[in-house]
Amino acid sequence: MSEKNFTALDLLDLDLTGYDSLHLRCIGGRSGLSREITVPDINRPGLALSGFYESFAYQRVQLLGRGEFAYLQKLQAEHNLETIKRLFEFAIPCVVFTHNLMPDEGFLSIAETANCPVFQSDLESSEFSTRLLRVFANIFAPKKIMHGVLVDVYGIGILLTGDSGVGKSETALELVERGHRLVADDIVELHCMNGNSIQGRGSNKFISHHMEIRGLGIINISQLYGVGAIREEKEVQLVVRLEAWNQEKVYDRLGTETHTIDILGVDIPLLEIPVKPGRNMPIIIEAAAMNERLKSMGYFSAREFNQNILKWIESGEAQTAYYGSEDFY
Repeated sequence: MSEKNFTALDLLDLDLTGYDSLHLRCIGGRSGLSREITVPDINRPGLALSGFYESFAYQRVQLLGRGEFAYLQKLQAEHNLETIKRLFEFAIPCVVFTHNLMPDEGFLSIAETANCPVFQSDLESSEFSTRLLRVFANIFAPKKIMHGVLVDVYGIGILLTGDSGVGKSETALELVERGHRLVADDIVELHCMNGNSIQGRGSNKFISHHMEIRGLGIINISQLYGVGAIREEKEVQLVVRLEAWNQEKVYDRLGTETHTIDILGVDIPLLEIPVKPGRNMPIIIEAAAMNERLKSMGYFSAREFNQNILKWIESGEAQTAYYGSEDFY
């Protein structure tokens, strides 16, 4: 969940567009907009309106569609408001009416007295539920901040990490120059979605597409290279750790072993790439991205190479080539 408490007012003020927009407006109970939403889920209070309150999930956002609205009208026609009053005795975070349904003044008066915000949306109940749950999945997802650069290379989200000054931003700049896209520089906010994928974006949308290049200063990637050179977020599918070349360290030369890094409980493939003058890091990272795409399609280059070598040895051709070599004598 986010570090900051998420309230009904935050839900109302979300800056969402397109297929994420909830089309919410407050029609009552504004004094309760500070109520906190602690459970990222929805409840249809049909049973509660009929008087059954056992196991009532009052901590959730209460969604009233056409069925619940019709029952409310029946209660109000019978002048039976006790059930509605009983509903608002619980600490409900907010009530949402879909289909542009408008409750009568009696309902709104009870909600106002209980300091419970009442929202209205023109979306259908099923569509609103889908969108709200998607919004909650994003807001309440476990998150962490990492120092690095997130780039989209051939459709693979690559998080470049490493010590300060190792060349992460310069490498990312060259990748952008080669037609790839920048997601975030320096501070990357990572979210665990559905427990099995990591989504990354800039921790501040106003500066995430700016880049600091030593000796040059701060540059705006979207202004220099156009909006096609950036994207707002991307799933992290590969972590590349850049490090200064260490002569005493043995680096993986075959790639038959798979190394991973744990981020919010999800294992992400990890590559450690040494940096030294003369190595073209952008090309190496492009190759790593394409190789990762091949792996996702079931093709593992290093393992196939290893299997071919073993078959060659078992066939006897290796012994013939070795013993028949003039160098052997």
